[in-house]
Amino acid sequence: MRSAGRVRGLRTRLLLAVAAVMAVGLALLTVGFNVLLSHQLDGELDDVLRARAAAQLATLAVVDGRLAVAEAPDDAALDSQVWIFAGARELEAPPRAPVAVQRAVRALAAGPRQTVDLGEPATRLLAVPVLRAGTRLGTVVVGASREPYGRTRRAALVASLALAGVLLAAMTLVARWLVGAALRPVTRMTEDAARWSERDLDRRFGLGEPSDELTRLAATLDGLLDRLAAGMRREQRFSSELSHELRTPLAKLSAQAQLLAGSEELPDGLRGEADSIVASAAQMRRVLDAVMAAARAELDGARGRADAVMAVRAVVDACQPLAREHGVELTLATAPPAARAGAEPELVERMLTPLVENACRLATTSVSVAIALHDGTVQIVVGDDGPGVAPDETAAIFEPGRRGSASQTSRGSATATARGSAQHGHAGAGLGLALARRLARSAGGDITAEAASGGRFVVRLPAA
Repeated sequence: MRSAGRVRGLRTRLLLAVAAVMAVGLALLTVGFNVLLSHQLDGELDDVLRARAAAQLATLAVVDGRLAVAEAPDDAALDSQVWIFAGARELEAPPRAPVAVQRAVRALAAGPRQTVDLGEPATRLLAVPVLRAGTRLGTVVVGASREPYGRTRRAALVASLALAGVLLAAMTLVARWLVGAALRPVTRMTEDAARWSERDLDRRFGLGEPSDELTRLAATLDGLLDRLAAGMRREQRFSSELSHELRTPLAKLSAQAQLLAGSEELPDGLRGEADSIVASAAQMRRVLDAVMAAARAELDGARGRADAVMAVRAVVDACQPLAREHGVELTLATAPPAARAGAEPELVERMLTPLVENACRLATTSVSVAIALHDGTVQIVVGDDGPGVAPDETAAIFEPGRRGSASQTSRGSATATARGSAQHGHAGAGLGLALARRLARSAGGDITAEAASGGRFVVRLPAA
């Protein structure tokens, strides 16, 4: 897996690609310019040598079949680096010529027309045979220093490299600005999407009329968000309406079951079944109430304020009979003097009740509830000394209808339920934790399970 430090964003990759292309282009231009300049300087030096050789040849004469040198008005200028040979005999040579140059010149005296470059001193020599009537009478060798041309080459190379560096830096800055401007809508969309929650159904990117690929993408995503928001609202309304429609027949069923259970004419063998119906109806009513509370919170979006300590005390007091029934001690362990959560008190109680009830059913001897403030959140920790949650079930137990393996290690009671169920008196459907998490998330919080020694659930709500 690639480390996070090596991952580069699209902007960085585009900028690196543009900079690489510009660097290659400038490098090719710099190399091409210096090659052309070098070729041009070599041509100019050859022109100087040819002109100097032609001027010197014009001063030569043949006397009695022998080569002779006639004086010219600018002879002092011509013979600065000029050698004249009659055969192998030197007729004229510049004074104080370096030994290496003299050795190279003598080697050229009997050879064909050719050009030779010397390294030290930096000199170029041109040898031109002197011909009369098809007979070679001698050789003229002219030379010129290559040092001025070398300095020109070096200066041009340094200047071209500096110019290429400045251009690369300037073009990179311009490219960075252009890439940043082009991707600014993406940055804005990313920041907006990161701030939105699942309850921001009306938020849109709103980049205006599509004018390019990115704004068309934003418009397409806005359309997708519209469809998703419409689907979520339909699902939320359906949950609320279904729960509301079920409350009336459920209330009738509960009332009739209570009348049946309290009837003196009911045989003793059926009284337990009637009590079970009453308990099941009460549990169904609590589930429907939780679903309706979640639907209202998701549709409304407005967050209330609750005294977390009072809400937790109310849940602990309400679950004391269940704790005594299972022989465990239920306590409020720690609580700050003032802890206000950004949710309605009823919502806080409904999301906590399934956690505390499950802990009472699965604990061995004790259940504790603790409240703490941490980084702008109110944290409510429900812990017990029961079998706990397996590491591979910390996420799965929050799925609707999913039951954890804790029921396999519970005390074997016929009424004990698996983690994830808020049922009382029967095996349960595994809906308690799913509904509790939905309620917490509708308030901008969350519920997580930890694979610790014993059961441990953490409710996090925004502080108000």
